[in-house]
Amino acid sequence: MTIKSKGAVLFNMESKRPYFDSMPLKISNLIIDPPGENEVLIKIRAAGLCHSDLSVIDGNRPRPLPMLLGHEASGEIIQLGKGVKRFEVGDHVVFAFLPSCGDCQFCKSGRAALCEPGAKANNEGTLIGGYRRIKLNSEYINHHLGVSGFSEYAVGSVDSIVKIDKDVPFEIAALFGCAVLTGVGSIVNSAKLKFGQTILVIGLGGVGLAAILGAKAAGASKIIAADINPKKREIAKSFGANYVIDSSDKNSLNYLKDITGGGVDISVEFAGAISALEFAFKATKRGGTTVTAALPNPKARLKLSPVTLVGQEKTIKGSYLGGCIPSIDIPAYIELYKSGRLQVEKLISHRIKLSEVNQAFDRLASGEGIRQIIIFD
Repeated sequence: MTIKSKGAVLFNMESKRPYFDSMPLKISNLIIDPPGENEVLIKIRAAGLCHSDLSVIDGNRPRPLPMLLGHEASGEIIQLGKGVKRFEVGDHVVFAFLPSCGDCQFCKSGRAALCEPGAKANNEGTLIGGYRRIKLNSEYINHHLGVSGFSEYAVGSVDSIVKIDKDVPFEIAALFGCAVLTGVGSIVNSAKLKFGQTILVIGLGGVGLAAILGAKAAGASKIIAADINPKKREIAKSFGANYVIDSSDKNSLNYLKDITGGGVDISVEFAGAISALEFAFKATKRGGTTVTAALPNPKARLKLSPVTLVGQEKTIKGSYLGGCIPSIDIPAYIELYKSGRLQVEKLISHRIKLSEVNQAFDRLASGEGIRQIIIFD
């Protein structure tokens, strides 16, 4: 049995701003197929707006179109496909934006963020099984990262969802699918922050601010937050940053080295700009680690001196999905939230309707919002 759903579909990239006028996302009447083998039908309850969605809209992260957008969402299972054993109707779930097949060499070695079948499906706009379950005018359209959360209903693979406790509000739960998974994971999994180390977080969107929460929970001794937006720097203080800097200020690097005794142990970059990543690397002390979890335009290139890399024994590495195993890390981070040690509710700046999604992306592009959450009735 198919189901009708309203969803925000992207037909063209690189639309001009303001999006409120150009309307890159069209609220469309969709038909959602029933779930296939090892798939479930989910009633979406909440979905977050992320810069990764924006990077598809503005063309920095090309994807096959048309596409039902949205990759950070939570909801309730209302129908099971054939062969589903680990989930039941009524379960509350969070989506992970990269499916984890459990069988490839990376999944078996504990590196679910590098799942090969999951990456292939995401690039092709399908579920991990290779199928599309969304129809518009009788034609199948593409899924976004196995989620397509800007919709009243979605079919997802069991490899893309994690069961959560029912006492977690859906709007909070959605945050764990990307902002918290990526931000906190980049700190504890990719950077491997040790208690008492110093850290720079550059790029203070939802993921960057989640990283500050993670650094605080993990016991960083000094947290320096950097952004060119003064409003975001002020917000970072309320999230636990000990110092804030404008990374575009020519004196900011010297100031950072003064307050840290030569540089930070760890720098994490979420801004998606080469200048920000270069600053992060320069701010990292000898023997330290620079991590980037941002996705700039694929044509962007970073120039590094091998002499600096070798002579100072620095490490630079990428982080995708926060280096997480979603089925393990999402429940763990939720327990931290429940204990009060990870105050992720502070990330939510706006609660909106699906019909307001284009205007909300204007806010995101201009740096006015942190995490905007679509609330579905």
